[in-house]
Amino acid sequence: MQVLYQVDVGKMDVDDAFKHLQEKLNIKIEDRDMDFARHLVSGTIAKLPELDTEISRLSHDWKLERLAAVDRSILRMALYEIFHEQGTPYNVSINEAVEIAKKFCGEQSSKFINGILGKVVQEKQKLPQ
Repeated sequence: MQVLYQVDVGKMDVDDAFKHLQEKLNIKIEDRDMDFARHLVSGTIAKLPELDTEISRLSHDWKLERLAAVDRSILRMALYEIFHEQGTPYNVSINEAVEIAKKFCGEQSSKFINGILGKVVQEKQKLPQ
């Protein structure tokens, strides 16, 4: 999420954003975790138009650009997982997004994010498989 935020708000290159985050946190990220993070970020960025259309459709009273940048990044990442990562259960994507929102945004954002993602999952579960 932090890399997506830096790319969105700071207009950073993805590789620079990952490097900056690692330096900021002063930690070594395991290769498999870094690979997964890069996969999520690159997939999310590749699908931004689709994800942003979905966010705009479901956040009736909020234009995409009016959403807090952190909320927008969290929603984009979670929606990417829900739509494109069949190995990740919906509830895991939602729970992770809500927990990230609680940590970085607050209670109102976590409720908003939970509501948007819950609507998406309800709609997906109604579709014929």
